[in-house]
Amino acid sequence: MSVLVAVAAGPEGAAALTAGAAEADRLGTDLVVVNLTLDPLGPLPAAAAVLERHGPGDRDPVDAVLDEIAERGDVARLVIGLRRRSRVGKALLGSVSQRLLLDSPVPVLAVKPEGTA
Repeated sequence: MSVLVAVAAGPEGAAALTAGAAEADRLGTDLVVVNLTLDPLGPLPAAAAVLERHGPGDRDPVDAVLDEIAERGDVARLVIGLRRRSRVGKALLGSVSQRLLLDSPVPVLAVKPEGTA
């Protein structure tokens, strides 16, 4: 069993990583990190397995996460970070987080960075 964290750029990604590490610890399971930023990640929990994407030509970020869930077959939880979006932004623009919430075959833990409503 494992907890998979989709880490995007910005404070949302950091919040997801923190929550994912706590969730993996709570469940007593492995932590798998999918780096969606295309940049090196900062400090990570020692036991975390990191999966890197290889540039814009690599798969769509949502497909990369969903493919990893399907390939592993043991993912108990997906952890993602959310950012505040306006009503117009929600209506007109899709987001990686929204697509993962709707399409994930496993339960999703969605977190916001501290200080956001």
